[in-house]
Amino acid sequence: MKPATLAVHAGAAAAVPGEPVLSPLVPATSFHAHPDAIGFSANDLTSAAPHFYARWSNPTAELLEARLAALDGGEAALSFASGMAAVSGLFLHLLQSGDHLVLSEVCYAGVAELAHDILPRYGIAVTAIDSSDLAAVAAAIRPETRLVHIETPANPILRLADIAAIAEIAHARGAALSVDSTMATPVATRPLDLGADFVVHSLTKYACGHGDALGGAVIGRAAAIADLRKFAGIHFGATISPFAAWLILRGLETLPARMALHQANAAAVVAFLNTHPRVARVWWPGSADHPQAELARRQMRNFSGMVAFSAAAGAALSRQIADRVKLFSYAVSLGKTRSLIFYIPTDDLLRSSFHLEGAAAQAYRAATGNGTFRLSIGLEDPEDLIADLAQALA
Repeated sequence: MKPATLAVHAGAAAAVPGEPVLSPLVPATSFHAHPDAIGFSANDLTSAAPHFYARWSNPTAELLEARLAALDGGEAALSFASGMAAVSGLFLHLLQSGDHLVLSEVCYAGVAELAHDILPRYGIAVTAIDSSDLAAVAAAIRPETRLVHIETPANPILRLADIAAIAEIAHARGAALSVDSTMATPVATRPLDLGADFVVHSLTKYACGHGDALGGAVIGRAAAIADLRKFAGIHFGATISPFAAWLILRGLETLPARMALHQANAAAVVAFLNTHPRVARVWWPGSADHPQAELARRQMRNFSGMVAFSAAAGAALSRQIADRVKLFSYAVSLGKTRSLIFYIPTDDLLRSSFHLEGAAAQAYRAATGNGTFRLSIGLEDPEDLIADLAQALA
């Protein structure tokens, strides 16, 4: 089945007369059990075990996981209460004291802070690198490197990483590769097909699409996901709620159609921003002048609705935009039906999240200036969005 069909039908039971067409929400936390079918401890959990307790599994979450695995071309998936829960669970499952993590230096701020501020407390060393530089990736890997984690496109400047090339580098040195593909979604990129071991999504974003549910997921091989379920899914307790899973399932059904419209609207907004006198630089993977345009065309089937731009009067302009926008919401997050805009000061990001210094900090500042405006282009009419930006920037 093609992605648009998988998004609606994957994992669903065969049609039965009298049963609802819409997959039902099952909010139960406990299920009827039998001593021959399951043990009291999660350590006894097998792939054939029935539903027993919702922290272990739930029918609604199970359907969500089956659909996510199908969309990303994986054998299995594990859902979490948020994208950060998914990343934290994966990191703490794969890494222990004495291990080493190689991380994209530009990535979601929460992941950067987890890596730089928390993992070292547990004896896990972290090296942040420009993951668009294959030589830097290779040079960072040590004998004790267990995981390379990249984000593509990377938040907030939409830097790309060559998944297939990095997978080859990591595997040759005995390390696993995980890819945060939240901004791309499986509509654009399927990292597992390119050699990644795990793909991570914040389901809160495009997968849900409506801004009304938190969720996260890790997709990979069945045995690896089963191990992750026992270690992090059950014992960390960051289980997705059945209602959130049900809302995200609803969102997934329109994901391919929405991504096509997000991309088309983003292209129109980018064309406007490229000619605006107050805009210094625009980033969007679909642009011919994106520094990695060739990789974008090779690796992405959809260029997403995420756009970033810089302006000379960043901080002052951000206040003006926040006061003036009528259709755009001045808000964080991304991937919603409504368009969002938010200003991210370079100094704040370098200091609090990325911890970049020296040449790396200079390179980031050279690209972004004093800050980055991150836009999540929604599903409104692009002419209306452009008119709103025009009056806000005037």
